[in-house]
Amino acid sequence: MATSEAQQRWRQTHKFIKRQLNVMAREHTHRLLDGFASKFKLRGKGEAVTFATFVTQVLEQRSEFSDEARQILKDAADAYHRDRDLYIN
Repeated sequence: MATSEAQQRWRQTHKFIKRQLNVMAREHTHRLLDGFASKFKLRGKGEAVTFATFVTQVLEQRSEFSDEARQILKDAADAYHRDRDLYIN
């Protein structure tokens, strides 16, 4: 474990580049993030979260021009809201 001084130095150096995101999620979500990281050659679960956000952003942009992308995004949102308890708490 790094000393508190080293941690403070790192935080000060990277304050505009990176923010730490600690997310409480079910084990299932952590396994999915590990799977995304492996499948898409990412550097771990943190990057998998960033990738998932990027994919959602791409779908949102494509949905402006594509009925299929719009429907995929709608279906995903509907399914998430229907099954929300699987992913939170």
